[in-house]
Formats: sequence, structure tokens, C-alpha cells
Amino acid sequence: MGLREYLRVVRRHRWLLIASVAVALGVATIININTTPVYAARVTFFFATPAVSGADAYPASLFNFNRMSTYTELLTSDEVVTPVAATPGVDMDAEQIRAAIAAEPVPDTVMMKVSVQDQSRDRALLLLTRLTGRFARVVEELERPAPVAPPTVRVTVVSGPALDTAPVSPDVLNNLALALMAGLILGAIGVVGREVADHTVRTAKALEVLASAPVLARVPTDPGDPVVSRGASARTEALREVRTRVQCAAAAGSVKTLAVTSAVPGEGRSATACGLALLFAEAGQRVLIVEADLRRPRLAAFLGREEAAGLSTVLDGGATLAQVLQPWGAGLWLLAGGRTPPNPSELLSSSRMTELVDEARRRFDVVIFDCPPLLPVTDAGVVAARADRTLLVVRAHRTTSAQVTTAVRTLHAVDATLLGCVLNMVARKGPDAVPNYDTYLSGSGPARGDQGGGKRPAT
Repeated sequence: MGLREYLRVVRRHRWLLIASVAVALGVATIININTTPVYAARVTFFFATPAVSGADAYPASLFNFNRMSTYTELLTSDEVVTPVAATPGVDMDAEQIRAAIAAEPVPDTVMMKVSVQDQSRDRALLLLTRLTGRFARVVEELERPAPVAPPTVRVTVVSGPALDTAPVSPDVLNNLALALMAGLILGAIGVVGREVADHTVRTAKALEVLASAPVLARVPTDPGDPVVSRGASARTEALREVRTRVQCAAAAGSVKTLAVTSAVPGEGRSATACGLALLFAEAGQRVLIVEADLRRPRLAAFLGREEAAGLSTVLDGGATLAQVLQPWGAGLWLLAGGRTPPNPSELLSSSRMTELVDEARRRFDVVIFDCPPLLPVTDAGVVAARADRTLLVVRAHRTTSAQVTTAVRTLHAVDATLLGCVLNMVARKGPDAVPNYDTYLSGSGPARGDQGGGKRPAT
């Protein structure tokens, strides 16, 4: 799976990815709004030991460096914290003060950074100010060798106490960045999950592999006419491509009868069969379209013709083929399904059906059978076995791989010859869309006069 396929997958499920990121950012925004701001005040201490001579400077500095961890622990001791808690205006007990203090020695130095955090800006600064004075006095008292002797360590404030201008919590930008990453990760997991769980046929290449047969065309949806559009349209051009492939197959061998079927209902089988019949008639051939779905006939309604008498009437012996044929335009005749019989499979597999197919071959150039779906009933297999070739219609993003595989096995089981597949109802937009015929057909491409001898366009 190359980079292009990964990008196609992301584009196909982009709304899931966008929704995941939007939800994550929304949650982070709510957290940022509802979190009470916490402010920090900071101070930096420097510890120095007076040296009598230059030779004493290094041992004194090393002495202070080794005691930095001791001073860090001393900062939150009872000796420092308890008096601070008793200071007016602090309104915090010793444990709360300890939780608010954070101390960190500066590496390879004799300095220590101390911060105090609180929801109140004023109290954070007041607490740190009281803490700074108390801590310096405690260190100097503890490091005094005798009551009247000077302290061996002096604590100097080199920075602060000062209050940060912005609150340390919530960190709005950091939270939004983490939410963005979390949304992308969750969205990617969702995209992969949907892609793995989606067993529908999406591309012509996948359908070709499943059916072990060529895909004759990718037919897009047409909101104007579900059968075939008047004039030029992407759907009409795709169906003309199917017609051309069938004509090429007919030139190589005998293809006068074509069974059009699908794996399951709702794949646009009848509309495809009807559209092909109209296009064959448009090419000047005598075409008969037969409603071979005796259980749920639809062609008569598509073409606006009578459906009371038709194929079932002929197979029952109630009429001849000539008596029930209905013309539709120039070069096209309809054999409707007729009344629904109690035994469609038996009628379609009878010797009378064989005779009817032979008679239709003699009278018409092309005979197209609109068959029922293969998986629910056996009728389509019976008709496909009598036709020269079979066309399998597969609806993009709906028919599953298992359904296609089962349909092809059903055709092979009855020795039907699969001419190819039609990937139907392909999206007009998106990563799996059909080629854009509209721009070319509208005449917005290069002007014809530019093809020879005309002025070259400015560059």
C-alpha cells in the first residue's frame, strides 16, 4: 500500500478525522475554560560562605554545593513552614504550604530556584515573600557555629520574589496541542478501523480481482435520469463504454443475448439493463429487452408500458411472443414480465423458455435480459445459463466482497460466461470518483482552432 493509497484512505474518511480533532479540541477548550487559573511566584537563592583567603574559596563553594539537597528539604520543614502558616493573610495550614512549594537546585551551582503556586495572585506573592525571609533566617541560624559567631553560610536573594505575568495552569496552548495530537491519533485509529471493517467494493481494481473478470466501466449516479440521460452526461458516456465493450466481444464471437444481473437487490441492475438497451437501439440495432425478473418486475414502469401480459404469459402458453411485444421508440421493443407466477424458476428453466430465447435471437440483433439478483433466488442463474454472456452489476460502496465472490461462483456453477462487471453508482466526487466528463463535454477544454496554425497562448 503506497503513499497514494494512504492519502486516498484519509480523504475517504476525512470527516471522521476532522470530527475526532474537533471533539478533542472542544474538550480541551472546555477544560481550559472551566479550570481555575493557578499563578506562580518565583525567587532564586544564592548560598555563599565567607572565605578568609583565596585558597578557602573553593572548599567553601564545594561545602555549599554538597548541602544543596539539605537546603531543599529544609525549605519545607516545620522550622520554616509553621511560622509562615501563622502569618496574617496567608490563611493556609502547613500541609497546604508544603504542597504549594517547589524547589529545584540549579545544576553545578550554589543557587536554588523556588516557586510557590496558588489560585490567588496576591497570596502566592505574599506566601513567597514570607517564605523567603523565614528560610534565609533559618539557614543562617543553623549554619552559625556559636551564638555570637557570624553564620558560615549567607543566603542572598539574587532574583525575585516576582509573580509570573501569565498563569501556569491551565496551559492553554499546551492543552490544545495535546488535544490536537490526541484527536489525530484517535481519528487515525478510527479511520484504520473503518477501513479494515469496510468489506464493500470501492474500486474497479478490487472488483476485477474479486470477479476475475474485467470491469467494463465505472458508471456514476445521475440525479436527472436513473435509466439514461438525454444528451451527453457522465452516466451516458459510461454506459456507451459498456456498449462498446459488448460490441467488441460480439465481433470476436457470437454475443446476441446478454443477461444483466447483480449479487443482491438495489444495485441499479434494471436501470443499467434499460440504459444499455436504449443505447444499442440508438446505434441502429433492433433491440429486445426482456423482463426476466418475474418476482419484482420494474421495466414496464421504467419505460411507461403495460405490464399485465409479458414473459410469464408466453411461458404459460397464453400468448405468443409477437402478441406481447411492446415497441418503445425506434429500434427498441419491450417484453414485460407479466403477471407474477407461483413458480418463476420452473417457468424460466422450461423448454418453452429455450424456444423463446431462440425465437428472440432470430428476430432481434440484441436481446438483453434484466435478471433478478443471484443470491436471493435461482432465477438469474437459469437465465444466465441460456444467454451468450452475462454482465454483473456491482454497486460501489455497498456490495460486499463476499457477495461478489458468491455471485461469480453461482454463475460458474451454471456454466454461464461472465463477460465482465459494471461498477455502478460510483461517486461523482471524492477519492473514488469517476473521471470528470463534465468539463470535456461542456466544451470548456482547449479551443479547436488552437490545434493547428493558431496563435500560441501567452506564457
